[in-house]
Amino acid sequence: MSFFQGHSGAFQSKVVDWLRACFGDVSRDREERTHRFLEEAIELAQASGCSKLAAMQLVDYVYSRPKGEIDQEVGGVKVTLAGLCSASDIDMQEAADHELARNWDRIADIRAKRAAKRKGSPLPQ
Repeated sequence: MSFFQGHSGAFQSKVVDWLRACFGDVSRDREERTHRFLEEAIELAQASGCSKLAAMQLVDYVYSRPKGEIDQEVGGVKVTLAGLCSASDIDMQEAADHELARNWDRIADIRAKRAAKRKGSPLPQ
């Protein structure tokens, strides 16, 4: 079953629609989606007060351990994100809906940023 078939949840469906509109076939690039997810996770950690040193220590810790199972890790991400949102007095779904609406308004800017990206680099620019 592909990413675009059989997924559950209205929000995920809305994100898939946006990804297709913004990126076309590239929206299915798992490596690209992984890099963008990691970038956003790091930005969230930074905005929440995590130091670069702590982030680098966690990267070293995670990569010193065996690779996890993607389904379980997705669950862990969602559970810990909900916990962080609760501790930060943020409605997770409201924040996600707001960001998706903002992204629909910025498709041209997002495409331009991606076009400026160095080939073969995980960095967004």
